[in-house]
Amino acid sequence: MRHRMPEFARRLRRLPPVRCGVLTALLLGVTVATSLTAQPADAARYAIIPRPAVLEPRSGEFLLTARTIIHTRGADTMLAHQLARDLAPATGFALGVSTAPARGAHIVLQRDRTLDSLGAEGYVLDVTRERVQIRAPQATGLFYGVQSLRQLLPPAVLRDAMQAGVTWAVPAVRVVDRPRFVWRGAHLDVSRHFMPVDFVKKWIDLLALHKLNTFHWHLTDDQGWRLEIRKYPRLTEVGSCRPRTLIGPFTTSEATRRYDESRHCGFYTQEDVREVVAYAAARHITVVPEIEMPGHAQALLAAYPQLGVYPDSVIVPMQVWGVSNFIMNVEERTIAFMHDVLDEVMALFPSPFIHIGGDEADKAQWKASERVQARMRELGVKDEHELQSWFIRRMDTYLASKGRRLIGWDEILEGGLAPNAAVMSWRGTAGGIAAAKAGHDVVMAPTSHTYLDYYQSANKANEPLAFGGFLPLDTVYTYEPLPPELTDEQARHVLGAQAQHWTEYMRTPRHVEYMAFPRLSALAEVVWTPRSRKDLGHFHARLTVHMQRLAALGVNARPLDSR
Repeated sequence: MRHRMPEFARRLRRLPPVRCGVLTALLLGVTVATSLTAQPADAARYAIIPRPAVLEPRSGEFLLTARTIIHTRGADTMLAHQLARDLAPATGFALGVSTAPARGAHIVLQRDRTLDSLGAEGYVLDVTRERVQIRAPQATGLFYGVQSLRQLLPPAVLRDAMQAGVTWAVPAVRVVDRPRFVWRGAHLDVSRHFMPVDFVKKWIDLLALHKLNTFHWHLTDDQGWRLEIRKYPRLTEVGSCRPRTLIGPFTTSEATRRYDESRHCGFYTQEDVREVVAYAAARHITVVPEIEMPGHAQALLAAYPQLGVYPDSVIVPMQVWGVSNFIMNVEERTIAFMHDVLDEVMALFPSPFIHIGGDEADKAQWKASERVQARMRELGVKDEHELQSWFIRRMDTYLASKGRRLIGWDEILEGGLAPNAAVMSWRGTAGGIAAAKAGHDVVMAPTSHTYLDYYQSANKANEPLAFGGFLPLDTVYTYEPLPPELTDEQARHVLGAQAQHWTEYMRTPRHVEYMAFPRLSALAEVVWTPRSRKDLGHFHARLTVHMQRLAALGVNARPLDSR
């Protein structure tokens, strides 16, 4: 029996087909003409990213002053206080929060179940000269309405120090909004280069501003194990430090490689993780952890070589990039070990999905090992692809028994897909299409449009060293996550899409920011905005203002005029 799908996946099933932006606008109770009113001339005035489903310009503006009060009911006072805290540094206003009925020029946050057709993440924002009113059926929608309000204020509102001489005006408007997809994600690899907790929180804040709701945290790989597992302390004692790191491009010749000759270490304690997960949850973001298996496991095998095919090997975390030839064995003790690891992971991460990697597992050691070949005969599997499928199924069954779902990169399709598994399609879209046609949920993550570790310019000499490829801003924006090969029913299995940030060549948070923005802003619009509302020229006009916001937040975004 198919495992019970998580709440956000059930919500997707209740949404109307996402192919038709016109239908979406009609369901929101406004005319299509209204939804298309704002033209590029209005883009600077209404520079919301991602672009709302419906935006109706109005005349006038609301002036935020020190006398403005934020009104809400008890359930949403935390959001109201957070809004007041967010506005305070730049404006200098200590805005009050009240649960009394609103009178006069105020901001109102209101739950409204008559808007249930907008779904859990939808909202209505009305701005007049007299007040700002945000209504939503649920707390998440109110939160996203607040993000739109923040983007309607001058970009200086996002700065951490008082800004003199700024008129804090919000242009009058009516916005009726809801997301196109329920999985709107950004991935961050911290195994190749460890990123401090403060930056992870900043990353989460940036996702929230863009109405992204999934943070895929890549915590383990060949080059480092970054998560404290208390039952197996050597994972971080040994696996979190590599003795040196490759500098410059990867070459197959060891003689031509250059290394920094310094140890690279770092891991997150379980207290760190709980703090990050709670921080994300307060911003309506789900943190999906990734624990790589059975390949990309050299850091794990450095700590516990008995879990590998050749237990007497002397192994250290990988010092170069690429794919390690070390792989876990398939003994029951290894399965039990990984179940123990998953137990601690599930205790830390309430996410419905747990990512187990499953990609690029080099099977040469399996083919060469007499013990592994004998194990294959014991299990009745015909080849190494089926053996990996057997391994993945053991993890799928275990996670399902705990009320969770497995998700992995599209290699988990090889040899047969576990019954409850979802697929993250990175090697193009073929894997995602095959999975969706077979009734499996899919997150689209193709290298062609979502790998933000690729170069942003065809002239690589003008760019910092990257892993390879070429993915300019406009190409990201033109991405369409729904393949035309899918029927409407099959398309419902496409949960959404996400951006990938692999950090082989991103040593610092500022480098991550440079590679991510503004391309991540473009992808946020891909996964939120109705397809019929996407317009590259309009996006560029709004992005000019949005870049000022990113600068105010101290984000090292790549300049728009870079070549």
